[in-house]
Amino acid sequence: MTPLEHPQRTAETGACQNLRYTCIVADSPAHIPVLAQQVLHWLAVRPGMTVLDCTLGLGGHAAMLIEHLGPGGRYIGFDLDAANLSAARTRLEPLAAAHGVELILHQANFAEARRHLEAPVDRLLADLGVASTHLDDSARGFSFSNDGPLDMRLNRDQSTTAADLVNKLPQDELADLIYELGEERLSRRIARKIVEKRRESPIRSTGELAALVRQAAGPRAAQYRIDPATRTFMALRLAVNGELEALGRLLEDVPEMLTSEGRAAIISFHSLEDRPVKQAMQRWQQQQLGRALTRKPVTADEAELAANPRSRSAKLRVFERCEC
Repeated sequence: MTPLEHPQRTAETGACQNLRYTCIVADSPAHIPVLAQQVLHWLAVRPGMTVLDCTLGLGGHAAMLIEHLGPGGRYIGFDLDAANLSAARTRLEPLAAAHGVELILHQANFAEARRHLEAPVDRLLADLGVASTHLDDSARGFSFSNDGPLDMRLNRDQSTTAADLVNKLPQDELADLIYELGEERLSRRIARKIVEKRRESPIRSTGELAALVRQAAGPRAAQYRIDPATRTFMALRLAVNGELEALGRLLEDVPEMLTSEGRAAIISFHSLEDRPVKQAMQRWQQQQLGRALTRKPVTADEAELAANPRSRSAKLRVFERCEC
């Protein structure tokens, strides 16, 4: 999986924002796993280990890690998106077979990982966010750089879409959602603009919603380093998919899912993800369940930033289960 956007460049200029949620660009690197070498270093996988990949995506990190697990290792992957899971299976099955690694894949939310496991795992990886395929497909409705239906579902089998929230939530609830999940200071003004428009006709497309948010921002839009619609789109996507709730449930289970000396590596891309990860690892350390191996989050080096701008906002934190 990859971050979505990066700082100080807008969708209109063909580049990205710093909140990783709503911009795609024609020349953006697709399906490049972020912090790949850092993940390889900190997880330090060895033959025979079991790895749990909470966010398989298209299998970018998996392809790298599987090569170090054989013979006798096991790779367990979770992803909500059936299409991504199928593509990852096609990519990874021959590789796993070649290295003598058992591959087990589940179409499920990583919040449910613990109940699917038969035993604790040696390594856990969670690369939070969405895959490039979601961003690059306008029909999925994650991006405002190409107009598409206002969808934003990671799992297309679920019923609630971003259009449902935009067109049905009471104005105050919509404003609270945009403020709390998007950290958008103009949330009240944006919600009011949305409600005014939907009284005339439902808001159905990403382009239409983005235009409304920009109108609501008014002259203040010039002060934004990112497209004014970025934070609203982020908030809607988080709400549609319940991502922060799922992360909270995962963090509750991580210590119990790790073996002694097991390690968990979690990559986040903005403060709403990174803050609970940081706090959870601090809490686990205080409870003497283990130790945080990274005092500060690990970030991309200059070479990776040049090769993959989407890595700019990625932060990796690592925890080791042990009697320390």
